[in-house]
Amino acid sequence: MEKLTFYAVSAPEKLDRIGSYLAERLSRDVVRHRSGYVLIAMEALDQLLMACHSQSIKPFVESFLHMVAKLLESGEPKLQVLGTNSFVKFANIEEDTPSYHRRYDFFVSRFSAMCHSCHSNPEIRTEIRIAGIRGIQGVVRKTVNDELRATIWEPQHMDKIVPSLLFNMQKIEEADSRIGPPSSPSAADKEENPAVLAENCFRELLGRATFGNMNNAVRPVFAHLDHHKLWDPNEFAVHCFKIIMYSIQAQYSHHVIQEILGHLDARKKDSPRVRAGIIQVLLEAVAIAAKGSIGPTVLEVFNTLLKHLRLSVEFEANDLQGGSVVSANLNASSKDNDEKIVQNAIIQTIGFFGSNLPDYQRSEIMMFIMGKVPVFGTSTHTLDISQLGDLGTRRIQIMLLRSLLMVTSGYKAKTIVTALPGSFLDPLLSPSLMEDYELRQLVLEVMHNLMDRHDNRAKLRGIRIIPDVADLKIKREKICRQDTSFMKKNGQQLYRHIYLGCKEEDNVQKNYELLYTSLALITIELANEEVVIDLIRLAIALQDSAIINEDNLPMFHRCGIMALVAAYLNFVSQMIAVPAFCQHVSKVIEIRTMEAPYFLPEHIFRDKCMLPKSLEKHDKNLYFLTNKIAESLGGSGYSVERLSVPYVPQVTDEDRLSRRKSIVDTVSIQVDILPNSVPSDDVSTRVYPPEL
Repeated sequence: MEKLTFYAVSAPEKLDRIGSYLAERLSRDVVRHRSGYVLIAMEALDQLLMACHSQSIKPFVESFLHMVAKLLESGEPKLQVLGTNSFVKFANIEEDTPSYHRRYDFFVSRFSAMCHSCHSNPEIRTEIRIAGIRGIQGVVRKTVNDELRATIWEPQHMDKIVPSLLFNMQKIEEADSRIGPPSSPSAADKEENPAVLAENCFRELLGRATFGNMNNAVRPVFAHLDHHKLWDPNEFAVHCFKIIMYSIQAQYSHHVIQEILGHLDARKKDSPRVRAGIIQVLLEAVAIAAKGSIGPTVLEVFNTLLKHLRLSVEFEANDLQGGSVVSANLNASSKDNDEKIVQNAIIQTIGFFGSNLPDYQRSEIMMFIMGKVPVFGTSTHTLDISQLGDLGTRRIQIMLLRSLLMVTSGYKAKTIVTALPGSFLDPLLSPSLMEDYELRQLVLEVMHNLMDRHDNRAKLRGIRIIPDVADLKIKREKICRQDTSFMKKNGQQLYRHIYLGCKEEDNVQKNYELLYTSLALITIELANEEVVIDLIRLAIALQDSAIINEDNLPMFHRCGIMALVAAYLNFVSQMIAVPAFCQHVSKVIEIRTMEAPYFLPEHIFRDKCMLPKSLEKHDKNLYFLTNKIAESLGGSGYSVERLSVPYVPQVTDEDRLSRRKSIVDTVSIQVDILPNSVPSDDVSTRVYPPEL
């Protein structure tokens, strides 16, 4: 061997003849099953290949590859492994000049087939599979760096390579799920374990992918997951996409996200669990991409997700309408629950994606989602709800508001105008979003997210009489000019929303808690003296509405409103720290504790609270009195003339929707001057026309 190597190195032009001769001998020996001679010939070829690096090695390589192909074609596992080992050695040699005419199609097919080996002996099967994976790794290393020979990225090759690797990765997933948590592989394990080897090869392949051929490498993954039904359960799919997202170059992340969205569109008619599986994979991909560049796909991601949210609600609505009462069997209800899984997965993804965006993009997304919410009086929303019916529309409103709630959480705007511009506030406070207690809760929670710029909300949680507000250590800043002008412009709208929200018949305890928090947050974040007076007027108007009860509210709701007013006036009196006002409020609360505990939040919201038969016979010491409050505030320099004018909400929705400032202003002036011009029950019990 030494002599032969010396001869070949000193006379490189003879390499071609040497290669041909060895190849001819080897072919004969393979056919005659002379394994010993085959080993010797292959060893000779390997050593010559490693030793000679001259220009004339090209023809020799052709003989060498011809021989490797012969070994791989033979049915004997031993020879297949031998051929693979030789090919891997060859793959690690860096050639001086690329060889443009050489093609590796046969090797890709053969190694891919070896990856799927089904040999009856498990040890031999594993050995052949490992050889197949190492062969693929060799082909990738050999071809991937040459820009002029990008054949390996062609779909016909990727469609063989990627599924072969995934097939082997999947096997370990199955084994692991049976045994328990996977242990980290040792160095020896990496060589002997097809799954670990396949995963490393897959990572290497993706790491070398460029902008042009990224999609060819990712698409076969979808085909494999579809074919083997791996979206439900989707552990393996998530595992694959985590590998993909961490292996590719960060600037291509949005490509993968676009591919997942495209696949979601393609599978939109599939079962809910499959769609939920794809969406969860998207969530994982977004979670990784959010740390780098998500690129231009932001709106596209939200658009696609919202479209699928609508589709899911549509399927759910159709199932409910389609199944008659008799056939409302278990199957329908389980499908219904499956759709809820899809919807929750979408909302989670929207929320996660939204909360990872910078603020300027987040406010765009908030506007975008709000624009999709179907509300009365705006025909601009782009979600088609014609197929949904009332129940479906309600459902889509709830889903979109839940998405909005997740996107707005943690959003901190410098001024309230940037957080709640008119184009966002108007649809948010629309009457269409007041027709259901859950919708009203979500609207208030979204408002809290945007208003609470100093994280005070947690301190205000629940509705209670706070003995000493100073203990809460509430953070606040001086009200800036923009916030003051925001309240001048939109204050009436907010008061109206709270006023009408208190008088809804389907309110539950959480509604009262959120309404109380809204009043408290407006006081902390947006209240100058004028706003404080308005809020006190609003509280007194609520107390009056509970006593007079023109809306025929049940007793629990009337007591709930009384308790809400008590909790708020107790809070605001301590916030503005006017001693006489605090005294009046605490005196009323004291008398209530003795004589009418059902007017206090600690009692009325407990189970089995005794309710009064009527409120007419009550002593007026149990109520907060306007003249007493006016007297106490007047003494501290507040302008209290407006306190004597009862609060009445803005006149009509038509005025509110017309967006013409002059009308709205005239309305609020008219309301202030002529309190009796509009009977309050007209406003609060108006039946809104059905949604268009």
